[in-house]
Amino acid sequence: MRTAAVIPAFNEAVMVPEVVQRTLLQVDAVFLVDDCSTDDTARAAREAGAQVLRHALQRGAGRATATGLEAAYRWGAHFVVTLDADGQHLPEEIPQLLEPLHRRRADLVVGCRSLEDEEMPPVRRAGNRFANLWTRAILGVAVADTQSGFRAYNRKAIEKLPMEARGYEFCSHTLGEAVKAGLAIEEVPVSVVYTEYSQNKGQSLLTSVRTLGRIAREGLRQ
Repeated sequence: MRTAAVIPAFNEAVMVPEVVQRTLLQVDAVFLVDDCSTDDTARAAREAGAQVLRHALQRGAGRATATGLEAAYRWGAHFVVTLDADGQHLPEEIPQLLEPLHRRRADLVVGCRSLEDEEMPPVRRAGNRFANLWTRAILGVAVADTQSGFRAYNRKAIEKLPMEARGYEFCSHTLGEAVKAGLAIEEVPVSVVYTEYSQNKGQSLLTSVRTLGRIAREGLRQ
């Protein structure tokens, strides 16, 4: 069975070569979606061995992930893993995300970080906890790490999930839609690497507040 990885990226030329190369040791193909970077992300990813798709206009992390999932599906991937481009996820843990899919226990697997990890920045820990509570209250989904971008999908999940969300609310939105579609969700524990570089990426306090607002709007539409 063919397995692919999707990596959404914005201005990640520094980390992309290592992330792509390590990921290629675990999967058959890597699709990197460059969300209109202003640096050499696309070139660096291509030289590292990724198939690169590039948005002409910046469309957000959620839309970049969806673009990659659609490309991997058309390529014929049976299973697709998504991970961040900043190096915080360990590609070596991809097999443990794929295991529930191989065993047909799940359609969507979420790699859950421990919110008790002392290395997790306090602002990010608080933001994730609020997002978990917000997602449960608004969308009716109880997952230990709703904001994790380290996930695995089978073809059924990609077929059934609408992926209109543009920003970080994509993480919660897809969980809500998965429950509505009757997809089986499984959580597996994963590690996370916090460096000065990765802490400067991702969701800030402001983007976390915006994400919560978008999750609420998604809930009102349902």
